Amino acid sequence: MTYAKAFLAGFLSTLVFHQGVLAILHGAGATARKAWVMAPTPPLGIPSVLSLAFWGGVWGIALWLMIRGSSGTRHWLLAVLLGAVLPTLVALFVVFPLKHLPVGGGWKPDILVGALLLNGAWGAGVALFMQLLGRAKGR
Repeated sequence: MTYAKAFLAGFLSTLVFHQGVLAILHGAGATARKAWVMAPTPPLGIPSVLSLAFWGGVWGIALWLMIRGSSGTRHWLLAVLLGAVLPTLVALFVVFPLKHLPVGGGWKPDILVGALLLNGAWGAGVALFMQLLGRAKGR
């Protein structure tokens, strides 16, 4: 049951925190990327934001396994830092090349900082949703 809650936490955090920060960045003119994109993604034609949220759920399980034994400030810092760094590294060095995009986002500061902000917010959201789902400290 904990894995299902962690998946749900990651899924919801993608929709609320990751995409919420993206909407703020877009609204401020810091990125051309829009939040909550419903365009279909290959090969199944699933809306882009739901595909992203699915992977956010998978990452939510991984993040929860890494932070569940911590508490207090350390718990929240780990959620934000690991949430910011790990998915960003995988996106920049695995996903981007698979999508024929420049490795490391072409080392463009706006892409790097944006990814860290979005994924850090997502990590905090996972910790918050897990707490709301009654699983603080990973019991």
